[in-house]
Parts: sequence; C-alpha cells; structure tokens
Amino acid sequence: MKQLLEVDSIQKHFNHKTVLSDVFLRCETGDIIGLLGRNGSGKSTLLKIIFGIVPADYKFIRINGKVKRKTSELLNEISYLPQENFIPKTFSVKKAICLSLAKEERPLFCEDAMIQGILDKKIAHLSGGELRYLEIKLIVSNPSKFVLLDEPYNGLSPVMAEKINVLIRKKSKDKGIIITDHKYHHVMDVSTRLILMANGKTHHIDDTNELIEKGYLKEGMI
Repeated sequence: MKQLLEVDSIQKHFNHKTVLSDVFLRCETGDIIGLLGRNGSGKSTLLKIIFGIVPADYKFIRINGKVKRKTSELLNEISYLPQENFIPKTFSVKKAICLSLAKEERPLFCEDAMIQGILDKKIAHLSGGELRYLEIKLIVSNPSKFVLLDEPYNGLSPVMAEKINVLIRKKSKDKGIIITDHKYHHVMDVSTRLILMANGKTHHIDDTNELIEKGYLKEGMI
C-alpha cells in the first residue's frame, strides 16, 4: 500500500523577506522528486521545515491523510540527510552502523561491496565519497517511509554520484524520496518528477524545457 506525504501552504519569512509562499508538494512511496532552484530559492529551508528543524510561519503537513502538527510526530515517518557530514569522526564505521540499525538489519546492510570495503575503517579515515555513501545508505535504510536528501552529491565524483543514484533508485521502491542538489544533472538523472523553486513558490515541471523557459537553465544545459 502506497504511503503519502502532503506538504501544503508553507510560508516562511526571513527579515521581512518572503522565502517561501504557499508552497505545495506531494510525495508518494515510489516517487523520487528532484527539487531544483537557484541559490537562495528556499530548497534547503523547505526540507528543514518539512523535517521540523526550522520553524515556518505557517505549514500544513499530512501523512496518509492525517495532519501532523508536532515534530515528534514526524520522527518515525521522515528521515533527513543534512548538507554537512553528521557521523562523528571519532566513530568507527561499525559503531555508526550498530547505532543506526537494528541488529537483524546489519548483515544485509553490510553485504554491499562499498560498505565491505570500509567496514574496518574509522570515519576520520574515509574519503569524502565513502563517508557520503555511508551516510546516505544509513539514512535510506531506516524504517521511515519518506527521505529528504539535502546536497547528497556534494564533493562527489561522477562515478560515486552514480553509485548513490543506484542506491536511491533501489530504496525508492518502498520509500518516497525528495532530493535537492546544485548538481542538477545527477538530480534529473534519478528523479521521477521535477519541481522548480522560484520566487518562493513550487513549479511542477512536466517538460524539462520548462527549466529553460523559467530561467533556471540556459539553452544546451539539459
């Protein structure tokens, strides 16, 4: 049975400036929604508001038709990957896995060839790509039905970005995933739907040429 996240009427102002205005977004399990937009368009702010770590002037969030007013009500429903690395560098990879996953889930998680290659390392000794892969896999492997990924490709090579997209596609079979990243090619490659944020509003994109028409991309960039 599909799960449904609905985000409606989001409003946010910073210093009397409108950042988000009546934003609407709908995400079902199976969706991979690419959230595009220029710097300062409110993409990361929107994800943080949905997750509950940034307050909104107004927000309306429903999961499977039920209104969720408190952040505590969303903790088991939505998971969030921040832009910054979140695993302490003093941890070992094994400790990070043990603290993040139930015991019965760990063997399958560790069958991954990428994880096998770093299993005996400390977090401090991982490359940027290895650490980001581990963090993303931990986030998408938890029980939540919806995942928010903020800049997952930051600092990654094209090869590592593709490995992450393979992981995202696999996990999207039973999760709804929303991604925002300045590396729009990677976002467009993995997404099943695209939303452009501009002037504080969400614009649902049916044809990628609309990204040019609305001024986000230039001719030849798609």
